[in-house]
Amino acid sequence: MSEENGSERLDADAEATDDDVSPRERLEAEADRAVTEFDEGVVDLLAWILDTETRARIYVYLRQHPGSTSDEVADGTGLYPSTVREALAQLHEEGTVERHKRESAGAGNNPYEYEAIAPSTLVQGAVGQVQEQLNAVFNLERGSDGESNDAGDADPVRITVEDADE
Repeated sequence: MSEENGSERLDADAEATDDDVSPRERLEAEADRAVTEFDEGVVDLLAWILDTETRARIYVYLRQHPGSTSDEVADGTGLYPSTVREALAQLHEEGTVERHKRESAGAGNNPYEYEAIAPSTLVQGAVGQVQEQLNAVFNLERGSDGESNDAGDADPVRITVEDADE
């Protein structure tokens, strides 16, 4: 067999390998990649709202697995149990997660089960924080220009979030 013939066969084999991947498989691979990138984007946004990526990952896990205990959250997220317990205590104190004792038929220690608040409620809280920060910045800027920075003279910044159903 000639060298030219051998290289043609290798090219044909390479093309056959590319053709062996069905359009459906390619589409599924792209969909998986898009979901992963979307999930990471959501975690990044939530990390901004919730202050840390750890808290964001816990929030996302609880939205997907409501009624989980701190140990289940730690197993599901791969975070240290002590880190999860501390973050859950803070998130509960802030009202981002709700907790109640798990009911069991036997006597013994009933752990807390956690559930994250709805994303729309979480965003409403963030909107309030952003409005306050913007109002503070705009009021400071007005004062630095020599204008009155009296809050009565300033028009407040208002951000409105509407439900998608409306």
